[in-house]
Amino acid sequence: MRNKKQIQSYSARETRNLAEKLARFFKKRNPQKRALVLALEGDLGGGKTTFLQGFAKGLGIKEKILSPTFIILKRFQVSGFRFHNFYHIDCYRIQKPQELLDLGFKEIISNPENIVAVEWADRVRKIMPKNTIWAKFEFIDKNTRKITI
Repeated sequence: MRNKKQIQSYSARETRNLAEKLARFFKKRNPQKRALVLALEGDLGGGKTTFLQGFAKGLGIKEKILSPTFIILKRFQVSGFRFHNFYHIDCYRIQKPQELLDLGFKEIISNPENIVAVEWADRVRKIMPKNTIWAKFEFIDKNTRKITI
């Protein structure tokens, strides 16, 4: 098991900046055989969507990032490096992992040109790939979050 890193974030801006730096780091990684998958777990208001707003910015995405709670899955085009698509998936309304599989999840995570972020990933843990990078978000107070990656 890899070492986990705990980070305290004291504002939404700090959370977005951290995520932006992480995305830039991933942009430089060597190609893999499958998609890069980031799983986010934590309570409502824990900072998952805020984190992904910064992450998308780090990938060069200019569109506003909102949690796709009702549509479940949203794809954004990425240009300028080995990833071509950023998939933002929200499993808050998913009852069974099969629901996500029915939306083409296996195909999405099989493509090495995709980077995939899954909010509420603990709800579909059984179908997450082995090499998934897990990030846990804990609400400390109004502004403070503990992020464990």
